[in-house]
Amino acid sequence: MNWEQVEGNWKQFKGKVRETLGKFTDDELDVFHGKREQFVGRIQEKYSIGRERAEEEVDEFLRKLH
Repeated sequence: MNWEQVEGNWKQFKGKVRETLGKFTDDELDVFHGKREQFVGRIQEKYSIGRERAEEEVDEFLRKLH
C-alpha cells in the first residue's frame, strides 16, 4: 500500500490511523485530508519526536495496512 492510496481513501483509513496513533481525534484527522507532510508534522508535535521518527511511524502504519 502506498500513501496515494491512503490519501485517496482517507475517510476509510481514519479509523486505522486512530487505532495506531491514538492521540488523534476525528476532527484533527479531518484537517489533514490524508496529506502526508501535514500528517507527519502533526505526529512530530503530538508525540514530541523528530521528523525522521515521525516518518518511520507513518511508514510502519503503511506496512501494517498490508
